[in-house]
Amino acid sequence: MSVTSHVTNVEPRLVEIDKLVNSHTLHGSESLCKLLRYLADHALKHPGVALKEYQIATETFGRPADFDPHLDSLVRVMAGRLRSKLAEYYASEGVDDPIVVELPKGTYSLVFHDAATSPKPILHPHHEAEQHAASPARKTSMLTLGLGVFLGVAIVIIAVLVLTRTPNTPVAGGVGERTPAATGAGEHVPEAFRVFWQPFITGQEEPWVVFSNGAFVGRAETGLRYFNPSQDSREAIDDHYTGVGEVIAVHDLDHVFGLLHRQIRVKRGSLFSLDDAQNNNLIFVGSPAENLTLLDIPSTHEFVFQRLTTGARKGDLAVINVHPQPGEEKMFLSTPPGTPLTEDYAVIGLVPGINPARSFLILAGTTTIGTQAAAEYVSRQDSLEQLLLRLSVSENGEIKPFEVVVRVKVVRGVPVARELVALRKVAQ
Repeated sequence: MSVTSHVTNVEPRLVEIDKLVNSHTLHGSESLCKLLRYLADHALKHPGVALKEYQIATETFGRPADFDPHLDSLVRVMAGRLRSKLAEYYASEGVDDPIVVELPKGTYSLVFHDAATSPKPILHPHHEAEQHAASPARKTSMLTLGLGVFLGVAIVIIAVLVLTRTPNTPVAGGVGERTPAATGAGEHVPEAFRVFWQPFITGQEEPWVVFSNGAFVGRAETGLRYFNPSQDSREAIDDHYTGVGEVIAVHDLDHVFGLLHRQIRVKRGSLFSLDDAQNNNLIFVGSPAENLTLLDIPSTHEFVFQRLTTGARKGDLAVINVHPQPGEEKMFLSTPPGTPLTEDYAVIGLVPGINPARSFLILAGTTTIGTQAAAEYVSRQDSLEQLLLRLSVSENGEIKPFEVVVRVKVVRGVPVARELVALRKVAQ
């Protein structure tokens, strides 16, 4: 049956929409599911009536009344993603469904086809690869591989540094060393990437990624501890170490900027200077507990890192919620030390630079795993789209300053789930 000939019995089509929303293909894509239900409801109640971008943006994604589709491509981006997901679903888990749901290009009108008369959707090659990897025959090997990631951390770090560099390029970490743009040839660049990263890809200057390398004393083979200014000499500091999360974070950022055909410069925090802050767009990787340069420059004001001085968690690093809203925690703490890390919190903040023409992005967790999760959050299409739905965008398409807190679920040292739990739009 087809929605093009008005059918009074809509139950089978509603069942099909429910199957799509609960499918593996759309799992975790809350925004796409919301859009799908909205389009389906409109198609069934108002067949033949076209939808406009403005209507979808304001009624589905909560955009304000002054929404301008010429400045904000959100609806087009989301519709394109939904179109791809529908094709992916009907080429895999929905191959035997009696009804096929389609969103034709150039329209926002959802249509329903009888599967017997509908051509099989064609998947983009990278979707075919994903489908193959997720097939039942491979699930066991994928699980084994996932569990082995934590055990092979040292190998991962080496691989990251090697695979993201061309021959004769030094390993990053020195004074302003470049990472070459990732290959990215032929790869689709999601519109969400262009919107979110606009402050860092406009102009000729390459953004700097400043990663934390904590001030330790001691030796790796005998034990390291944080530098204590009340008892340690500064000459005893060994600042040659950084966390696994920071390494993976730099890798994720390098990949994103490669897709955008831009390079980044990488610099460790201990070598950072205020001249760098004055003259460059900066991305800080790591919390102020280790990335000490964050203590000397504009940083987040609504969600701040602070070591607790009293209570059962005295000495632990927390994210303090300076102005908690109804239902929000006053502070966010990771799993207590001495037990396996299962939960962490990260802050993502876009703040104006010392030079108003520059921008600072802060990606920081209370542990190195939280920092990794923060970088992943702004390097993945799904999470970026969800974030953009809740942020303010100026008339020229620029994102206004913001701060968010992300709760991170951790399994065996790997961040496996991220949830935005608090957000502030910061006045400039």
